[in-house]
Amino acid sequence: MDEQLTRTMLFDLYGELLTKKQREYFHLHYNEDLSLSEIAESEGISRQGVWDNIRRAEEALRRTEEKIGLLERYTAQRAAAAALESDVNELLTLTEGRARELAEDLRRRIQELEHGI
Repeated sequence: MDEQLTRTMLFDLYGELLTKKQREYFHLHYNEDLSLSEIAESEGISRQGVWDNIRRAEEALRRTEEKIGLLERYTAQRAAAAALESDVNELLTLTEGRARELAEDLRRRIQELEHGI
């Protein structure tokens, strides 16, 4: 996953845990694509002040992800779903033999997902 997408997803997951200013500056810089200077001018603070808030926000988002791991789990679940979809598509093209083995494997993997393994 590229860095911009990671930042955006972390913000979507944990943004409410940031301070109001951190949320605002992070959103304006990364989601609205405003420069640090543009944000600083509109807020009446220094460019460095804006950058410090954004940096602290990003650090807080990453620390929260390290502790909670929602993005990691989401990514793993998406990969598992893609693998299942691929296998189901293969199953649809089979007529015998490997079809039963593959179906049993799919059933096992789905049960594991349901039980959080």
